Amino acid sequence: MAQMNMVKALNLAMHEALSEDDNVVIMGEDVGQDEGVFRVTENLLMDFGKNRIIDTPLAEGAIVGTAVGMSLYGMKPVCEMQFSGFAYQAYHQIEGHVSRFHNRTRGRYRMSMVIRMPFGGGIRAIEHHSESREALYAHNPGLKMVICSSPRNARALLLESIRHPDPVIFFEPKASYRAFKEEVPDEPETMPIGKAQVVREGSDITIISYGAMMRPVLEAVDDLADEQGTSIEVIDLLTVSPIDTECLTNSVAKTGRAVVVHEGPRTCGVGAEVTARLVETCFFHLEAPVRRITGYDVHFPYFAREQAFLPNADRIKTAVRETLEV
Repeated sequence: MAQMNMVKALNLAMHEALSEDDNVVIMGEDVGQDEGVFRVTENLLMDFGKNRIIDTPLAEGAIVGTAVGMSLYGMKPVCEMQFSGFAYQAYHQIEGHVSRFHNRTRGRYRMSMVIRMPFGGGIRAIEHHSESREALYAHNPGLKMVICSSPRNARALLLESIRHPDPVIFFEPKASYRAFKEEVPDEPETMPIGKAQVVREGSDITIISYGAMMRPVLEAVDDLADEQGTSIEVIDLLTVSPIDTECLTNSVAKTGRAVVVHEGPRTCGVGAEVTARLVETCFFHLEAPVRRITGYDVHFPYFAREQAFLPNADRIKTAVRETLEV
């Protein structure tokens, strides 16, 4: 198996999808000639040509609106928004058409398409380049909301998303794009949408997270294991709509305690939904209130204050210690 960073793994998934299905097309601003802002679409234009790797105007609404028509005619468009903060210009297409067409036509037409978006902080970007608005899309019926966290699951989940019959919003944590490498199988690999992954097994407490926050979570887990021998179960959500309630319930029923970590704002965030489900499904197993470590309810700050906004290992360790003491 080759060692890859997330950028190369995502590129591999698109190359595999384009090779296996002539209906797959890649479209977005600068995805062809310039190979994408983060070079995720590197060499795809050279390998598959301009009819399948399509450079679009700087018009997010037009990109997604065009993809709607393509999907209705049997194609499988994979749209790239350069940053998730630019996708608000396309939200009317996503909410009004992408999420609704299957229901609107009573099942006659499906929207088989993927909208890829780099999201989250950690790269010292300017305004509208660092938001974490996954809850906005998870709230829409008819959309699948997938968030990768490592090179291997990025490749597997993107390939599965492109093959999926329903529309998928695919968030890529740009802070993880080149942060580390991981072994990625040589043969095509997929992971099911809607299933969380138990990354580490434990018995004292469960930490639930996703995306770029998996790295500070695992750092905190290693530190706590070294310091006091705490046995921590770690769950990577991978899909925030639909949420794998069964996996979460089974884990917290075993450990009795839970901490949820995400970098999006606290109010009405994914952590609030996870907490509500745990209260509904395993209330009598809980030994302490579920804790949330999140971004703050403010606009994402400029780069001088970026790290103060993002959850880190120290905040996570403090939450775990306090939850264990209850």
